[in-house]
Amino acid sequence: MSRWAPDAAMRLERAALELFAEQGYADTTVPQITERAGLTTRTFFRHFADKPEVLFFREREFPTVVTAVLADAPASLHPWALVMFGLEAVTASRFDQWRGDLLVRRLILRDDVRLRERELLKSAVLADAIESALLDHNVDPATAALLAPMAVVLFNSALSDWLDANVDSKADARLDAGADSSPDTDADSDSDSSPDTVADSRPDSSPDTDADSSSSSSSSTTLLEVLRANHDRMRALIASPGDS
Repeated sequence: MSRWAPDAAMRLERAALELFAEQGYADTTVPQITERAGLTTRTFFRHFADKPEVLFFREREFPTVVTAVLADAPASLHPWALVMFGLEAVTASRFDQWRGDLLVRRLILRDDVRLRERELLKSAVLADAIESALLDHNVDPATAALLAPMAVVLFNSALSDWLDANVDSKADARLDAGADSSPDTDADSDSDSSPDTVADSRPDSSPDTDADSSSSSSSSTTLLEVLRANHDRMRALIASPGDS
């Protein structure tokens, strides 16, 4: 059974995103994050290598979750149907709850080249995980190598379009001046007196209808719906004759 993340890591991410929105990314330090979360800097660096890594918390968990979902996929699915089984199961589970956090994250990454480069590396890790899962289903290596990056492109395009349809302009205003490319590596030697608890099971394949209290959007469009729409558009483009 896969798990999205330890509870302490989720508390640290929540505290960080709140502070980034309130005072800007550059002006937020690791000790401030841990104070807001009620944890220690030692706990922070057990879960995250540096301050920027908090922004990629979901990307870090995503390959493991997708791999676990694909491992349980029906053996009868053809390779691309297998990919869609994994993407649909994951996008249906939690992303609608995370919309506000993802908007904050995107606004920070938007103007920072080094953070965007790190994001590309995370996408490559996801592609590798999908390719490995396809190979475990006896998909031939050439097909797996082709479909894995296609899956990442489809997911990233769907996520971008979904966020564009649910933009929080207030978050934009708060964070426009907050992005900074300098990672925070401040640490201290505080002891960690409380164990990290693990909560969560692998997401199910039905859409989550819980509203995200951190987003001002009232749109009912889900990431799963956008993923399917982009998938249909991609298939139509591939099937249509090229324009001269």
